[in-house]
Amino acid sequence: MRTGEIQRLAVSRISDFGLYLTDGEGVEVLLPNRFTRLDMKVGDEVEVFVYHDSEDRLVASTETPLIKAGEVAALRVVDKSIHGAFLDWGLSGKHLFLPNRNQQGAVIAGQKSVVYMYIDERTGRCVATNKIKPFIYNEHPLTVEVGDEVDVLVAFETPIGYRVVLDNRHWGMIYKNQLFRPIAVGDRCRGWVRKITEDLRIDVSLQQQGLAEVETSVAKLEKMLEEHGGVLAVNDHSDPKDVARLTSMSKKVFKRALGMLLKQGKVRQTEHGIERINR
Repeated sequence: MRTGEIQRLAVSRISDFGLYLTDGEGVEVLLPNRFTRLDMKVGDEVEVFVYHDSEDRLVASTETPLIKAGEVAALRVVDKSIHGAFLDWGLSGKHLFLPNRNQQGAVIAGQKSVVYMYIDERTGRCVATNKIKPFIYNEHPLTVEVGDEVDVLVAFETPIGYRVVLDNRHWGMIYKNQLFRPIAVGDRCRGWVRKITEDLRIDVSLQQQGLAEVETSVAKLEKMLEEHGGVLAVNDHSDPKDVARLTSMSKKVFKRALGMLLKQGKVRQTEHGIERINR
């Protein structure tokens, strides 16, 4: 039985309160009635998330949490007390606890807070912490390579860019001079590993590189034309800032995508922008 994780457990017995599930090693956990179906029977396997409820009892849920043990996420602060803060982690009737000792920086009710979730060794309970640096590190062997697509969680803003968590494992950096759309602390998005230095610093881009980048940008440009009635107010001669603001692309990427569409005869340039050629 693994607290803080999603796992498949078998129905061992049925009670008035719900179904008892087992891990096959004699440990049982209750799946309350609100998460069960009438057709469930002994022996059936159920995919559940296991955690402690407000009464400190081990309980299972078929709801999918916003964070699991060993992961980083930006969670909304629901409430605060003298002991700590309570976060919305996607489970009904139960919030994730962020103790005062684990807080770092401003933790404000109604706002999101970037946290790492771990299992307390003494109590076995799921606990959050803002002090994520000890849990995320870049050491040999890295689990990513240049060109890999990665899950990106924006953790901190710096004068030169944003420090991000990659796949809940490694630190990465997105430089402001390579951003062509707004991002903020707490955002989660896709990214691509652009560079890995000898000292294992990982540079990340929110745009694909090479041919894949062009193909993605072409599809994006075509979709934007569709959404704007076949006309966009930027072209090959537009200011890079205007291109970035309107398309979330760098001028270089935009020109390559536009060049592909021009070559395919799908668009034409005008004095004020580009327009789709209807056939």
